[in-house]
Amino acid sequence: MTRTATFAMTAIGLALAAPAAMAEPVAYEFDKDHTTIVASWDHMGFSRQAIEFTDYEGSLMLDMENPENSSIEVTFNLAGGGFWVGTPGDEQFENHLSSGDLLDVEAFPTATFTATSFETEDGKTGTMTGDLTLKGETHPVTLDVTLNKAAEARGSYKAGFSATGTMMRSDWGVDYAVPAVSDELQLMIETELVKVADDASE
Repeated sequence: MTRTATFAMTAIGLALAAPAAMAEPVAYEFDKDHTTIVASWDHMGFSRQAIEFTDYEGSLMLDMENPENSSIEVTFNLAGGGFWVGTPGDEQFENHLSSGDLLDVEAFPTATFTATSFETEDGKTGTMTGDLTLKGETHPVTLDVTLNKAAEARGSYKAGFSATGTMMRSDWGVDYAVPAVSDELQLMIETELVKVADDASE
């Protein structure tokens, strides 16, 4: 191959590669009608109980081709009924969860999760590790994540994920009734994220 031909082929290769190299993470938002964020625990060996976090906002920048370039930050508003205990009218339980024994929402009305790393070998399953700040304490949490489906749906592009993990609540100073009530919390997230329209930020 002549030097001119080699140069031409290299230029074409760079031109084809340029769009991928310049690709940036894309903004998504929670479809809250199809998102569930739950923490559950063992209650004295009798049963598993759970709370669902219902008041949250996220900054979600996803790169589906190169997940390591993604960034996720979610703020949970815990005060003012930011979670649901699954029993309508159970104000006593909600008040105890909000008290200094447990979440102490008066002093710490929010919690945040900031992703710090993403690992995947197949683009479908992997792990996401991030820093969870709760009651003024920050510690890492790792979630096993599965991309269930990414496709057009009702005029928008949507991605659905399942994630599970565990945390030891005493690490964040939430150690009331340990070990009778399990220290370990099981985390479960089912979410559908919707791609933000290109003209939304204009």
